[in-house]
Amino acid sequence: MTVGPDRRPCLSQREREVLVAWIFSDSKAEACRDLYVTLGTINTHLTRIRRKYADVGRPATTKAALLARAVQDGLIALDEI
Repeated sequence: MTVGPDRRPCLSQREREVLVAWIFSDSKAEACRDLYVTLGTINTHLTRIRRKYADVGRPATTKAALLARAVQDGLIALDEI
């Protein structure tokens, strides 16, 4: 399924980095270490990312749903996971 540009949230570069790092990590703590940020920063970014997806009608309330959105939007290729 290809999603039109009007249904994609406008994620900042840093939001995309956090999303991808979190998806590829085993925990938020690991993503924090990889990105040199605090858990609060990761949580803030993920909250904003989820809100942006919900705002365009594509809610992603779980890590699996965010992974699906990242693949659909070309942030992660299937062969990377």
